[in-house]
Amino acid sequence: MFDKLMAAQQKADEIKKRLDTISVFGEVEGGAIRVTATANKAITSVEIDEEFYKNADREEVEELLLTAINKALSQADQVSATEMQAATKDMLGGLGGMFGG
Repeated sequence: MFDKLMAAQQKADEIKKRLDTISVFGEVEGGAIRVTATANKAITSVEIDEEFYKNADREEVEELLLTAINKALSQADQVSATEMQAATKDMLGGLGGMFGG
């Protein structure tokens, strides 16, 4: 049983490493602001179109930036949940033998 728990921990670590390699994006105003993050919710870049930035006021930029960040983080949640569900299904299939089924 201990071996199965260690394997589950190792699998969780592998998922976390894989999520670090997956990029998700949040865009607003047709790409005027684009936020990139990992599926582990680490923001890796923020891009603001120069023309948009020149013509937008500070309040508009801040509001749209928040929207883009939240979109990226929401997408990260979805990817993470999908990865965890797949791993849980695999682990439960492997743990089934422990309970005689």
